[in-house]
Amino acid sequence: MTSANTPADEAGAKAIQDELRGHVVLTETGPAPGTGLVAGVDVAYDDERDLVAAAAVVLDAATLEVVEEATSVGRVSFPYVPGLLAFRELPTVLAALEALSVTPGLVVCDGYGLAHPRRFGLACHLGVVTGLPAIGVAKNPFTFTYEEPGARRGDAAPLRAADGDVVGRALRTQDGIKPVYVSVGHRVSLDNACAHALALSPRFRIPETTRHADSLCRRALREATA
Repeated sequence: MTSANTPADEAGAKAIQDELRGHVVLTETGPAPGTGLVAGVDVAYDDERDLVAAAAVVLDAATLEVVEEATSVGRVSFPYVPGLLAFRELPTVLAALEALSVTPGLVVCDGYGLAHPRRFGLACHLGVVTGLPAIGVAKNPFTFTYEEPGARRGDAAPLRAADGDVVGRALRTQDGIKPVYVSVGHRVSLDNACAHALALSPRFRIPETTRHADSLCRRALREATA
């Protein structure tokens, strides 16, 4: 794994994004859904104390049982700038991933990959610096638009940028429930990213990886600030 550079300012952050974006691999299909180990990562903030807690939870993709989990708590080292949120989250997320004793075959981020104003969201950034296949499964469409997909689980519609480019899909993971927004991060195709999102969401709208990581990072933050 490669540690992430922390830029001094917004211009430096954009320069890093521009450099690393050229390393995103979009030609690989990625691991088959329901096989191997899948990690979910998520973060929680305490803005008053300038703290961020990250969690990495590894599931057996076949059974969705938790195999291992790790957390990291650190200082927020970059200001809040839309489009550059990865720089606030990446150091602690990487620390949590590096604390694991197993290497997942896929990382699922609670956020975006190519569905990002600069086409380089957290899932892309994390994938490039770790070398791991990564996808983003977000709860909202950010600044992108889509036609409402069909009402059945598995129905999907393209997620489009203002210029018409397809940057992901709105994917229905449960019948009649609001879709999630899937985008490629690194070394995974969009078809396969959606298949993983469905396989990881047998009962709820949000993937089990994200549900576990969300709960764990919130607990880690509570314990760190108690």
